Parts: sequence; C-alpha cells; structure tokens
Amino acid sequence: MAQPLQLYYLRLMKQRKGRILIVEDEKSMREVLRMLLEGEGYDVISASDGLDGSSYIERDIFDLVITDIKMPGLDGFELLKKIKEISPETLVIMVTAFGTSESAIEAMKRGAYDYINKPFNIDELRIIVRKALEKKRLSEEISLLRQKVETTYALENIIGQSPKMQEMFRLIPKIAQSNSNVLVTGESGSGKELVATALHNLSPRKNRNFVAINCAAFPEGLLESEIFGYMKGAFTGAMVNKQGLFEIADNGSMFLDEIGEMPINLQVKLLRVLEHGTFRRLGGTTDITVDVRVISATNKDLKEEIKGGRFREDLFYRLNVFPIHIPPLRERKEDIPLLVVHFLEKASKIPKRVSADAMRLLIDCPWKGNVRELENIIERVALLVDKQEISLSDLPLEITAIAGIAGETGDPLEFSGNGINLDDIIEEIEKKYILKALERTNGVKTEAAKLLNLTFRSFRHRLHKYGLK
Repeated sequence: MAQPLQLYYLRLMKQRKGRILIVEDEKSMREVLRMLLEGEGYDVISASDGLDGSSYIERDIFDLVITDIKMPGLDGFELLKKIKEISPETLVIMVTAFGTSESAIEAMKRGAYDYINKPFNIDELRIIVRKALEKKRLSEEISLLRQKVETTYALENIIGQSPKMQEMFRLIPKIAQSNSNVLVTGESGSGKELVATALHNLSPRKNRNFVAINCAAFPEGLLESEIFGYMKGAFTGAMVNKQGLFEIADNGSMFLDEIGEMPINLQVKLLRVLEHGTFRRLGGTTDITVDVRVISATNKDLKEEIKGGRFREDLFYRLNVFPIHIPPLRERKEDIPLLVVHFLEKASKIPKRVSADAMRLLIDCPWKGNVRELENIIERVALLVDKQEISLSDLPLEITAIAGIAGETGDPLEFSGNGINLDDIIEEIEKKYILKALERTNGVKTEAAKLLNLTFRSFRHRLHKYGLK
C-alpha cells in the first residue's frame, strides 16, 4: 500500500542533509556560520569573498549558498547572477549588515530564496536554511515522482500463478533486503522494470529515490552526461552545472534498463562506481561518493556479448550478484487468463469478459512482445468492443493471423469438420521463418536470432526442438 505523499516527504527530509556554500569576507562571521551549520549536520564549504565563492560554484554543485552582499571584487548580487546562470537549481540566501527594504526587494527580484539582516537570530537562520533545503528536496522529489504517485507497491503489479512466477515472488523479497546488485534478464515486454521497482519498494531503501534510465534510448555522449552529470563548459551546449542520475539516486536505487546497449567505454566508468562508489561529472575534477544499489536489466545474452567483445566480463560479474530471470509469456501460459482479466479491469470501466474460444486463442498465441503486447491488445479490444463479452471475431487480425487462423497471405482458412491443430500450424510457421532467417544470414545463427528478435539461447532451443541442423 502506497504511503501518503506528505509522510513520504517528511521521512525524506529527516534522512537527507544538504550541501551548503558560505560566502563571507568577514572571517569571524564566516567561521560562526560554518560551525553552526556543520553542527546541524550539513556538508559546509566556506569562501572568503565573491571571487572565491564563484570558483567553487564553477567546480561543484551546492543545494544552498549563503552569501554576504557587500564584498570586495565580486559582490553578492553579482554572485547571485552567476549562480543563476551556472547552477539555477541552487537556492541563495542573501545576508547583509546594510539592509534596506529596497535591497531586499532587489534580491528577491533577482532570484534569491530569502534575505536576512545582520545581526541575525541563530534560530531564525536555522529555520530559514531548513525550509530552503526542504523546498529544494521537495522540488526534486516531485519531479521524479509526479508520474508515480498512484503506483502500488510490493508485487501487486506483477501477476502470475505459474510455478516459475511463484518462485520469483518468493525470491524477490529476500533479494530486496540485500544491498547487492541485481541483474534482471528476460525478453522485451516481460516486465523487467516491474521487478526492479518491486526490489526497490521492498528494500530498506524504499523511502529514497528510484531512478530509471533506458541505456538504449540515448546516444553515447548524452547517456554519459545523464548518468554522471556535467559541469558548465564540459561540452558544447553545457550552459549550467547538472547533477547526474547517480547523484539523484544516492542512498536509493538505480535501474539501468537495456544494460547490454551501454557503450564499452562507458562500461569502464560504471565499473568504477560499482567497485569504489565514486565518479566524476563530465568536465569535473572532484570525485563524488555515492551509495547506490544498481539493478540492471537486459534482453540480450550478456555471455554472448562478452564473447563478441561488446560487454566487459568484469562488469558482468559486478552486476550479476543476484540474477533474476523472467520467463517469457509463452512459457507460462497458465498466467494468461489472470493477466487478461487484470488488463480488462484496468482498461474498461464496464465489466467485460472474454469468451472461451477467444481465451483459448489468446493462450495459444506465442506473444513475441510478451506481457506488454498482451496488455496493448486487451486495452485496444476493451476500448473498441461495446458488448460485454469479447468473442473470437473481436480479436485483431494480427493475433488471429499469428496463431494460424489466417494463412500467410492473410486469407482466412477454412475449418474442417474436425477443426484444426493450432500448435502444428504455429510450429510450421516458426520453422519456415527460422529457415528463412538462416538463409538470409548465410547460416550465421547469432545474426538469424537477431533477425527474429530472439535470444541466442531461445533460437538454439528452437533449432533443437524442430531438428533443424
């Protein structure tokens, strides 16, 4: 059961402390502020003037800057402008002994979070700093969780009664309690991200960030900057400092989907994080330490990728501490009726059911796209069919054709008096496509498997099953 969002944030604020930069040219005041804030548990850096503070802003990322206004060289307003240009997510509190209502208004207009006068009340400063950091954390969390507020926790979104799924259900809660990395394998559409989410939500890290990224969705350079972040000027277009996803996931979990697509040079950097817990942003010179549990997923056979020189063997063993394999839908057909009922309830406001003939066909369909394909089909049918019972004729042609109800030309086949043997038809179609793929790839099995969107292991199994040499 999902916790109320307010309680989630309250727990989060108690657990996380901020990184603060103090910019103050008066040494005694600078030391007082530093000791006060370090005593509150914050990570504090101090700078002796505006120019010194500006150099820190260019090299690092801070949650909050507390700066004097009247300083030699670079005053507080000029520093505020530079902060907003380089690190717009950083909040700024302005402090001065020469406060006027005009300067307060000017500070707020230029983007300061708050404004206080010297001498200030220590308790008042504590409250302002705490509220500023709470505002920043809430903003970050809302951005990450906006689309996940209504998500149910635990294993409620993973459905299955087959022995293989039940075994996985028993395994996930045990693995979730560990901090070790997990590699989830399975074909596309089998539900790997659902498993990763369940591992996080059942773990001691459940109240921290769960950050997901698809490694196949980004070009190489952009993927590196997304994962590790960058400093202003690190590359063309890097106009501000940007935190990477590893920093956002600190003390939480990172889900690296399609890890087999990660470029080999980026794998080296990932290996360093897994071994030492440190990395550098693009263009950065400072090591950043993080505590992140990595859950990765792939539909590729990584051992075959290692043999082909496309994946590092040492990284594989770092990721594969706890392997979890999700069986394809065609290997757990007894789960299909449960999934159909679940997706119908999810897609339709009016109760609907599937006829026996239609359900039989859905069970016998090979489902190359696995659970995702089944959900899409049921959602489409639920929307388009107005009657209460969905019959065989209501299923889309792409399903009836795949299952052998239509021939290879798309023309409907006649049923004999004794009906048809659907399994034989499916096997015959599979054999024809396997032979065609081998012909097109000049007998190279790995390439033929890719052409059919099969793992090499699954392709080899079919060769053996059909006696194809």
